[in-house]
Amino acid sequence: MAVNATTSYTLAFKLCKGLAPLTQPILANHYKKFGPIGAINQSISKNRYCSNTFAAYSTMKRLEGKVAIVTASTDGIGFAIAKRLAQEGANVVISSRKQNNVDRAVEELRKLQLNVVGLKCHVGDAKDRKELFEGTIRKYGKLNILVSNAATNPAVGGVLDCDEGVWDKIFDVNVKSSYLLAKEALPWLRKEKNSNIMFVSSIAGYDALELLGAYSVSKTALIGLTKAAAKDLASEGIRVNCLAPGIIKTKFSKSLYESKTAEEMVLARIPMRRLGMPEEMAGVVAFLVSDDASYITGESIVAAGGMSARL
Repeated sequence: MAVNATTSYTLAFKLCKGLAPLTQPILANHYKKFGPIGAINQSISKNRYCSNTFAAYSTMKRLEGKVAIVTASTDGIGFAIAKRLAQEGANVVISSRKQNNVDRAVEELRKLQLNVVGLKCHVGDAKDRKELFEGTIRKYGKLNILVSNAATNPAVGGVLDCDEGVWDKIFDVNVKSSYLLAKEALPWLRKEKNSNIMFVSSIAGYDALELLGAYSVSKTALIGLTKAAAKDLASEGIRVNCLAPGIIKTKFSKSLYESKTAEEMVLARIPMRRLGMPEEMAGVVAFLVSDDASYITGESIVAAGGMSARL
């Protein structure tokens, strides 16, 4: 099929609908530059990534006796993080906006004999956040790890085209709620030794994506929040770090698997020539909140298959 500049942009824009926030602008902005890259040997990519690797790590118990809260943890990256922390011995509190999603995630993890409980929490709701912490303390009596993973992106467009209401919503959930969660968790984290706060940013926080301008800026803000909070809390033994995922294979990027053209356009941006897996993000978080990373704070770790990331 012949593809010119007009058709490539039209195709890319259509493919944007329904994709994860990170993939939308990549398709629209870079297809013309890279064009179809031809058939990629998927069998090679699959051989490079082996899910059995994750099973091996499940026997590690670096977080034995720890208590962790993971927000937005009923699906995707958040669910993988909650699962991995529990596999490594932590007692994990699952949370999300919808109770039925919380119940489903808890049931799935308990089938694996993992110690988890679930609490409904909309991170933008002060009462929900209060109950999240109080419920955790009632159940486990302490808190060692907070993973702030919740985020939203209700609109596509350039940063200066963003409606004020949309801007406020993005920053309320992505930045303000992360700040408030960390602040409200602090009294409990201070009672324990070697406590940790983890923020989940994005590759977009380093390289702003044109069609997701406000989202990108909010993710940059989380990198700054990480650095500022880490300096404030270092003397108290509380470490603060950040994960910046690249393009990860979740249900939000479903269109990538339905269209080979879309997949090729995205893979053209990734030196490793494959999408990341949620479990790979979970592995980074598990490391950063463990004693193996005891001398690491204020860092944002990019896990994006080699995609460029620089502020």
